[in-house]
Amino acid sequence: MLKSLFNWRVLLNLILAAGVFVGLIYLTFRWLEIHTHHGDEIQVPNVVNRSVHDAVKILDDSGLEYEVDSFKYDPKYRPFQVLQIYPAPGSRVKNGRSVTLKVNPRNWAPVSVPDVINKYSGLGFQRLDQVGLKVGDTIYEPSIQKDAILRILFKGNSIKPGTKIPRFSIIDVVIGSGPMRNIGIPNVVGLTVKEAKALIARNLFEVGIVDYEDGGSNENDIVYYQDPASGDVRDQGMQIDLWASKKTPAELMNKINELNSMYRMKIDTTLPPVRYEEVPNFPDPVPVDPVPVTPPKRDVPKNDPPKQNSAPAKSSTDKPKATTTTKPADKPKAKQVIN
Repeated sequence: MLKSLFNWRVLLNLILAAGVFVGLIYLTFRWLEIHTHHGDEIQVPNVVNRSVHDAVKILDDSGLEYEVDSFKYDPKYRPFQVLQIYPAPGSRVKNGRSVTLKVNPRNWAPVSVPDVINKYSGLGFQRLDQVGLKVGDTIYEPSIQKDAILRILFKGNSIKPGTKIPRFSIIDVVIGSGPMRNIGIPNVVGLTVKEAKALIARNLFEVGIVDYEDGGSNENDIVYYQDPASGDVRDQGMQIDLWASKKTPAELMNKINELNSMYRMKIDTTLPPVRYEEVPNFPDPVPVDPVPVTPPKRDVPKNDPPKQNSAPAKSSTDKPKATTTTKPADKPKAKQVIN
């Protein structure tokens, strides 16, 4: 068996098989080198601090692919300035290799405006600050929603919630300052319902109940009655009820008189006017402790004693008064004691 293995023919076949195998391996690697441009490398050019347009042109001329990544905005650099490149400048890469450019965007990344309409201003300012929006001017406008955010203004224009604007943008906020007082009611009789609603809104009132005579809801019907009446004064936000019909107000006088009896107070001018007199309102007296009053001293006239006559006259009728002499009481006699 060994003798047959070392036969020259067998050895020749083995040598031929090994040569074919080595040739196939060589051809395979050679094909890979040609296909992958092995050994064909390009140096990455330095395009940092250039504009993105110039950097892209240089990479195209070098045969390199590129990807542009908007880096976070930095106001210290120019818009669209290349801040970084990867792989680093000077690195050698294959032809066709893609490099990444970090570019400074034109402005901050956009953020969505949060929905803070009709929310309390304190809470709304917190939510605006959380997304990176800065409040500039605070504008107060008459509204029944006191201290609530009514509108958001960006560059003078009103924007809706969800609108994307650059982060750290300055916005203005319109806040309700409370309702206005004593506003005159406009006259909408004779207008269409659509026109009446627009006029009521412009005068800072709200539309209440709209009663259509035919039971429909055509806003082209004519308003023939309103409550409160025109000329009255009300606070902002009060409702104005309307009665509308396809007929003109002149054709509905009976209906208008009926509504007047319900919604208008009649004043009898035949009676004399009532006169009201103001009664002064005196305060109740405060009780005070009585102070003792000493009567004034009177001067008592002194009566002079009557003068005695030296010899008073004796009348015949005078009788001599009897004089009684009282004897001293006798002392009791001492008793003798006989021993």
